Amino acid sequence: MALLERLRGGGIPVGLVPASRNAQALLEAAGLEPAFDVIVDGLVAADQGLPGKPDPAMFLEAARRLGVSPERSVVIEDAVSGVKAGHAGGFGLVVGIDHAGYREQLDAAGADVVLGSVGQLDLGASN
Repeated sequence: MALLERLRGGGIPVGLVPASRNAQALLEAAGLEPAFDVIVDGLVAADQGLPGKPDPAMFLEAARRLGVSPERSVVIEDAVSGVKAGHAGGFGLVVGIDHAGYREQLDAAGADVVLGSVGQLDLGASN
């Protein structure tokens, strides 16, 4: 939540790209839907005929909807397939989050940096 608050506070558009088809309902139930400018989930992918990760199509669609080029976007992922998708999509920075001891696999999949949690991201000077 701290990362989302800092991004939102800095006026940085934020997208969410979960494979789940019930992500929208879960976000609404948790009151988190307003934290994201764009959500490209499994339902959107099915509706648009977008292949899932490791294909970059869902991430590329999120960037398009946000109005930003992939080269000027960051993908933050904790799954090897998501890191592969970010790398294959030509995103400017792909951050792997290693929750479960998969650092080597995230590196091999194309992560530019691997961290233990999103809390370790340094976004520069605080607000």
